[in-house]
Amino acid sequence: MSHESSQEMKKVNVSSSLESEDPSLESTMPTDDVSSSEEKEGTIKITKQLIERKELLHNLQLLKIELSQKNLMIDNLKVEYLTKIEELEEKLNDAIHQKQLLSLRLDSQLALQQEDARKHQALMKQEMETVLLRQKQLEETNHQLRERAGNIRHSLRDLELTNDSYEKLKSLPEDQLSISEYVSVRFYEVVHSLRKELSDLQMKKGSLTEELNGYKSQLKCLTESYEDERRTRSELEVRCQRLTLELADTKQMIQQGDYRQENYDKVKSERDVFEHELSELRRKLEILEASYKAQTKERNDLAKELATVQQSLNLLQKDKDYLNRQNMELSVRCAHEEDRLERLQIQLEDAKKAREEMYEKYVTSRQVIVYHYKSEYEKRLHEELEQIRLKTNQEIEQLRSASREMYECENRNLREARDNAVAEKERAVIAEKDALRKYDQLLEQYRQMQLGTESKVAELLHQSKLKSFETEHVQLMQQETAKSLSQCQMECEKYQRKLEVLTKEFYSLQSSSETRIIELQTQNSEFQARLDTYEKLEKELDEIILQTAEMEDEVEAERVLFSYGYGANVPTTAKRRLKQSVHLARRLLQLEKQNSLLVKDLEHRKEQVTQISQEVN
Repeated sequence: MSHESSQEMKKVNVSSSLESEDPSLESTMPTDDVSSSEEKEGTIKITKQLIERKELLHNLQLLKIELSQKNLMIDNLKVEYLTKIEELEEKLNDAIHQKQLLSLRLDSQLALQQEDARKHQALMKQEMETVLLRQKQLEETNHQLRERAGNIRHSLRDLELTNDSYEKLKSLPEDQLSISEYVSVRFYEVVHSLRKELSDLQMKKGSLTEELNGYKSQLKCLTESYEDERRTRSELEVRCQRLTLELADTKQMIQQGDYRQENYDKVKSERDVFEHELSELRRKLEILEASYKAQTKERNDLAKELATVQQSLNLLQKDKDYLNRQNMELSVRCAHEEDRLERLQIQLEDAKKAREEMYEKYVTSRQVIVYHYKSEYEKRLHEELEQIRLKTNQEIEQLRSASREMYECENRNLREARDNAVAEKERAVIAEKDALRKYDQLLEQYRQMQLGTESKVAELLHQSKLKSFETEHVQLMQQETAKSLSQCQMECEKYQRKLEVLTKEFYSLQSSSETRIIELQTQNSEFQARLDTYEKLEKELDEIILQTAEMEDEVEAERVLFSYGYGANVPTTAKRRLKQSVHLARRLLQLEKQNSLLVKDLEHRKEQVTQISQEVN
């Protein structure tokens, strides 16, 4: 529809132009007649009315031409607006289609998420049920174990011994010792050795705490030096930004001063050159943006790696502290740590020296690079300005020669046809005004584009320099972190080996304690069986004694007593029974104490194993 309307408007304009040409032809005919009559007769003169009529017809033709041009412009604008409306409608349809697709995708994702949530909820319910069943089983086993522990606790009490009693009991053979005495002797041996080890470990703990305080002081000094260097770096960055802004301002002032000295012809010739340079600068700007994006990606990756390394370092530091607390039992650690401290001090001094040397090298190299870039940039500017001046001079000479030839041709044509020249002159003046107006607009646009491109180029150069400096600093930091990470890995391997040794020792102790508990349980069951037999014998003897006391014949009573084992090695008197019951009670208390201590030790060992397994995971 838009194309048909434009064609119809063009037809109307052509018809209007033809109509405008008809009166011009009619007006030229009488002028030719008048000129011919002047040549033939020489008596008829052109009146003022004919001249005014010609002027009016000429103005009418000009107005019709302008009207046709405006109609064409209106048609073009209509076509453009119609195309824009069609494009917008297409975009709207695309957006609606995308909206529908997104809504469908969102519904499908919601359905999938709901299904996943239901499955997860069902799994959680099953897991909760299994956990509750397991909890009930554990509670039952715990109740049984508590009952057993209470029985053992009542049976074992007062296992502590003095040195004299220990020596006396140690001199006796194991067969003659009772269970409580045997357990107290073993308990005394274990506790005595553990107390000695505890005193040694406390001494080691004091020495290691002193070393740890020294390391903390060194770390504080290093952090303070790092903060000072960071402050100096920020000050230098601010100074560099200020200098780059001043340099950009000076460049703008220089270019404005050079531009004011140029004339109209030179600016016209320079416009094409600057447009070519602008395209090249845009291409360079795209390349710089791509490189900047790559550098930002690399920087983000390095920052992520640095964060992960710091997290791993923190975890390793925590592991180190924990293993230092757990590994105080090792006696050789003191000597190794002293050697390591001396080596670390030497390495720290070497690192400080290397750091100072690298910083000095970096400062000197940066000054040299800045001076080199500045000199190269000034040389390039001078060379490009000289080339532009040479090109503009050549183009000015060509334009002058062409203008001379054109003016000569125009003079010839003006001499031949003065009437036509007047009309052409008026048209040329109008066209010149339009051209000057358009040229002023283009010149303003070109100036704005030039200022914008120069500011963008200066900003990009400044950003590229800052990014190069930051990448160098990040590389140095990465090297330092890599060194520290390698050292931490070595220490982690050492601690892992020590942890393996400790786990082996723990498992051996756990197995020995379990075997000891089993042995004690078996002994306890045997003694319980013996007690039952003794109680039965005592009951039978009591009954027999009562029966014999009721008998009147002493001979029969003695015979009954001897027949049931009277006079054998059996506790028959009350005094003997009291002694044996007191002795058995003491044994039971000692065994109960020993059992409680063994249970506590076993729980402590289990807690240590769980902590070590969590840290290893």
